[in-house]
Amino acid sequence: MKRHGFTLVEMLVVLGILVTLMAIGIPVSQSVLAKSRQSTCLSQLRALGAGLQSYLQENRNIMPDLEAARASKSEDVAVLDTVLLPYIGSPESFRCSADHEEYSKTGCSYAWNSFVSGKRLEDAYVFGIREDRIPLIYDKESWHPDGVNFLYPDMSSSSKPRFVVGN
Repeated sequence: MKRHGFTLVEMLVVLGILVTLMAIGIPVSQSVLAKSRQSTCLSQLRALGAGLQSYLQENRNIMPDLEAARASKSEDVAVLDTVLLPYIGSPESFRCSADHEEYSKTGCSYAWNSFVSGKRLEDAYVFGIREDRIPLIYDKESWHPDGVNFLYPDMSSSSKPRFVVGN
């Protein structure tokens, strides 16, 4: 007698294996996507740093006088995406790939450290913290697995805060 098809037990075993593989695969793939978005965001911050470098060269190493952020695109204030746009080239450069709301609402996924506004790069101290530890630009929200990404005065970007007092 020839058998055609699968038995109920065989089907249940195959389904069990598939469910187990999906239970392992989905979180891993989500984690990989989140890390990928974070890497893209860090790269975007470095590009903003290059634009800021160009701005500083044209303005005697004096930081732009910017507001930290704006509530909506219609607000007429000097912010990152309005002042640095000529040095960056594309409005999309101000969008973090993990940001699903802020960019469309405000035009920028990043915020400016307004404590350094109008200061010379070398004089950028905040609460006694050295200028190389002070973030200049950072994510508006904690969109990434490691938290917030930062751009520092040496134009390096990182998800690790350097501005801990006492270090």
